Amino acid sequence: MSQMGRRSFIVVSSTAALAFGLGIKSSQAVEVNSKETKIYDDAAKKYGIPVTVLAAFAHCQSRWQDHQGRPSVGSGFGPMHLIDAAARRKALERAGKPIAASEDTLAAAVKASGLDANKVRKDAAANVEAGAALLVALQKKYRRPTGVTTGPENWYLSVARASGMSTITAQAEFADRVMKTIATGKKERLPLGRAIVLQKSDVGSVEEQKTQLLKASVKEKPEQPQDKTEWIPAPYEQYGENAGDYGNHDRAFRPKAPTINYIIIHDTECSWETTLKKVQDPKYVSWEYSIRSSDGHIAQHLKPQDIGWHAGNWWFNMHSIGLEHEGVAARGHKWYTEAMYLASAKLVKKLSAQYGIPLDRAHIIGHDQVPGEKTEKIAGMHWDPGPFWDWEHFFELLGAPLSKGTSTDPVKVGDVVRILPGFKGNAQPMTDCGDDGPCESGNTNFVPLHSAPSKDAELVRDIGLRPKGDPPTTQASDIGARAAAGNEFVVAKIEGDWTAVWFLGSMGWFYNPRSAPKARKVTEKRTVVTTTGTTKVYGRAFPEKEAFRDASRYQEILPLVYQIGDKQQYVVGEANPATAYYWSKTFSMDTPDDHVLIKGNDRYVLVSFGHRLAFMRRAEITLR
Repeated sequence: MSQMGRRSFIVVSSTAALAFGLGIKSSQAVEVNSKETKIYDDAAKKYGIPVTVLAAFAHCQSRWQDHQGRPSVGSGFGPMHLIDAAARRKALERAGKPIAASEDTLAAAVKASGLDANKVRKDAAANVEAGAALLVALQKKYRRPTGVTTGPENWYLSVARASGMSTITAQAEFADRVMKTIATGKKERLPLGRAIVLQKSDVGSVEEQKTQLLKASVKEKPEQPQDKTEWIPAPYEQYGENAGDYGNHDRAFRPKAPTINYIIIHDTECSWETTLKKVQDPKYVSWEYSIRSSDGHIAQHLKPQDIGWHAGNWWFNMHSIGLEHEGVAARGHKWYTEAMYLASAKLVKKLSAQYGIPLDRAHIIGHDQVPGEKTEKIAGMHWDPGPFWDWEHFFELLGAPLSKGTSTDPVKVGDVVRILPGFKGNAQPMTDCGDDGPCESGNTNFVPLHSAPSKDAELVRDIGLRPKGDPPTTQASDIGARAAAGNEFVVAKIEGDWTAVWFLGSMGWFYNPRSAPKARKVTEKRTVVTTTGTTKVYGRAFPEKEAFRDASRYQEILPLVYQIGDKQQYVVGEANPATAYYWSKTFSMDTPDDHVLIKGNDRYVLVSFGHRLAFMRRAEITLR
């Protein structure tokens, strides 16, 4: 095993970050006294703990974020996510919810360090110091070696116990992640082209400590099944006299009919307990999986062959799997935990492999990308998971980083660009995030689009979202003028540090300086729509009238309100989406000519049209 030094956790410039990846020495770019890493170096030296262990622990808890002293939904504070069990208990009691088992890691860390509890909650340096003190106190309790040069594997048991996880199995999984983080290293981008780099280090065997930890579960209370997918079925029930009075999903024959092509990321806008109540209500809606914030526990509600009612658009319901994440979009920093990201990414990778779903932002989409079926439905479409879901990190966990297939070369008109603003430090104006204080605007997943190349120019107007012509706002829910991470557009014009892309039928401008670009040129092959004359867009790809044997079943395909002029260009995400309609209007599977898939001959493409996707008819466009 290697000796751990204080230089294994550093901040580097963007050039150095690339050089480290190539194994090139760039020590001159190292900021040894950087405030981002100094708090870990100082705490590690003071208490005698390898800085790699301390830094990896914090990364697995918070990804080195402190959220300005605000607690997570689980009452965890700071980079070390030290849990204030008393606050957690009071919050649950006020909400009338059952009190969950929780390790009081904040109180234990305060006791071990002697620091003021309020300072530990609000000051990142104090929080890391208290966490280091807790880890060392546990290390001594279990009679394990201490010191800055001890091998990280020696800290496995203490890391597990300090995690705040409520079950032994979850603690072991957390400790496994910490050891993996140390072994593989980690890099997180910062503003101004910098990055925090945790250099990889050797990790010895942890099996003896892991066995010791898991044996403890025999002495403690029986665990809830939070380390495995739990089956909590959504009801398929008839609740009225009419054949159509049933819920809360449809029986089908997927992936044969219809096909499964998309995974849609949602948030629940409510607690875990309320989420489960809703999905078990036959008069409510349904989705395939729910993922808990505190520990990433997964519950499955539908068999994959059946169709959930979650997208607000029947075409996308037919062809997608819905993943609901416990949380509130306007307060994503409190709900979107690392445990949740990890569990969700693992599930998405499994589903992607099972159904052949590409791991890209054209197929792994947010609910906020699903279009309204008709113009009158656009304004009511949901906007989750919202501006605080870290798409770039999520795709890194998927093993499909959004930077892959891109170039940092200067972009020019006609290039396809992928929005990659970074999440940490991507501060965008944000208002109206609810009653729980100001918005967490320092970390967001989008760039705002203006009507002209100036920060003072009005944001791009979305006539579908605001049909009365009201001006755009910076409200958290107002997604009309946002280009989110991973989405792709065609460059329409460039003026200095500003880049314009085709967006919702017009040009949307975003600040894109060469020194810190917010978008990258896509080097992979892309199909692009070039419009001719006035082109229409649609919210669904249903069959033409001739495909229906019973003409009364025909679903009229009306264009959305947007008008697209001549020679505009949009990136195609799906070149030949299925033109189909799964007809299911009665409860009984034995009803003649019901629960059938109607296929059409009309052809569409699915494009990245704005903040949402949209369909264009192949007969009305030119592709290149």
